[in-house]
Amino acid sequence: MQPVGDRQASVGIPEERLYDLYKAWGSMGEIAVSQARENLAEVIETTQRSGEPIVLTRHGRPVAVVLEHGAFERLVAAADEASDRAALALAREDDDSVPWEQVKVDLGLV
Repeated sequence: MQPVGDRQASVGIPEERLYDLYKAWGSMGEIAVSQARENLAEVIETTQRSGEPIVLTRHGRPVAVVLEHGAFERLVAAADEASDRAALALAREDDDSVPWEQVKVDLGLV
């Protein structure tokens, strides 16, 4: 996360307020759901500005994450690619491929 002074300069939030939020979030980027509810706009702005996720906790346990949209899109793309690679690896292990020439015959292309 960015230093407190940088946050104040870029959002115009009073430094004392930022310090309180920073202490609530802790160095790991965590904040209680109740505090996030009260400061949602600030939580979103901080996440967008820093690109770092903020973990929302309830009774000290992580329950959700506020994440900058671009980072979310990258995570989804990476998960899709990992899933595709795993499926491809399984298909290759099965060794039930059909030769290209047979595919063309089956589709009436030859």
